Amino acid sequence: MTSGIENGNGNNGDPDSTGAPVKVRTLADLARLAGVSAGTVSRALAGKSLVNAETRERIQALAREHGFRPNQMASKLRSRRTGVIGVVIPLGHEKRQQISDPFFLTLLGHLADELTEHGYDLMLSRVIPDGTSDWLERMTGSGMVDGVLLIGQSDQFDVIESVAESYRPLVAWGSWRDNQVHCAVGTDNIAGGRIAAEHLIAGGARNLAFMGETQGIEIDERYQGVAAAATKAGASLVHIPISLASAEMGEQIKAATANSDRAIDGVVAASDLIAMNVLHCLRDKGRSVPDEVQVVGFDDLPLASLTMPPLTTIRQEIAEGAKAMVQKLKAKIDGEDTESLQMPPRLIVRGSTRSN
Repeated sequence: MTSGIENGNGNNGDPDSTGAPVKVRTLADLARLAGVSAGTVSRALAGKSLVNAETRERIQALAREHGFRPNQMASKLRSRRTGVIGVVIPLGHEKRQQISDPFFLTLLGHLADELTEHGYDLMLSRVIPDGTSDWLERMTGSGMVDGVLLIGQSDQFDVIESVAESYRPLVAWGSWRDNQVHCAVGTDNIAGGRIAAEHLIAGGARNLAFMGETQGIEIDERYQGVAAAATKAGASLVHIPISLASAEMGEQIKAATANSDRAIDGVVAASDLIAMNVLHCLRDKGRSVPDEVQVVGFDDLPLASLTMPPLTTIRQEIAEGAKAMVQKLKAKIDGEDTESLQMPPRLIVRGSTRSN
């Protein structure tokens, strides 16, 4: 039987009645040495408050003295937990997008920090959905992870809902809908799009463009918010589908602006990365930002303040969201119920729009 304790050197021990060193290799050995039960030793080494502080510290000191450490693998096998969290990036809406996308890297970094703080390892997977639920069930049914975090819902909302019906420890970054089964943490994207458009209109823009493909749920909602604000203000709006894949968006933006049949004076970009490419394209064309064209991004990535001019954008609270995702996943792993979280967006005004 696996004891759950490993001996660091195999030879340490106090002398027994014959004068020979006691080899403390098992939980029971350490219990006999400490004069307590094996259960008390197990709880003390786990730091459980059920063992009084003095006894807990004495047992832990004996374990250190004799070179013992918990056998993590045996412990995990007994608890049926792996200590690993799967982090999945589904790309049904944009198969060309890479993990190196600045938004993915920013959120992934915060998730990794939070998971590490809670003692978890991370298993990362970028998947191209195949029209079935297999892409997600391969992870949830693998037995290799304690839970799953999704970076985005892509165009896979129904698949995520279906899997979440039977697999509880799953949390997604993304949107929330009425009666939604799976837990989601994300930004109010409709409000974010509306705020961005209202800011442009207040600064004098009347011919707006929304740049970004709307197959993904979150970006479609941003477009809905922009469209609602434009309609309310009587401003014109053109939707220009721009890929989220960084290798392609630059050329698409150049072609779109060259072929536009109206003088666009305000751009809401679906992401900061698209907005940065818009700024570059406008600079190459000799159009002044923000005097001729105002530009608003979405995300407020660290790079947004370093563009020329600095980018006005809609902030998503990415670090706060990552922390909430891990907390909610831990609660689900422990069998607790938890609700989705929709965070309010915030307008960050910089030099790419006119102050109003």
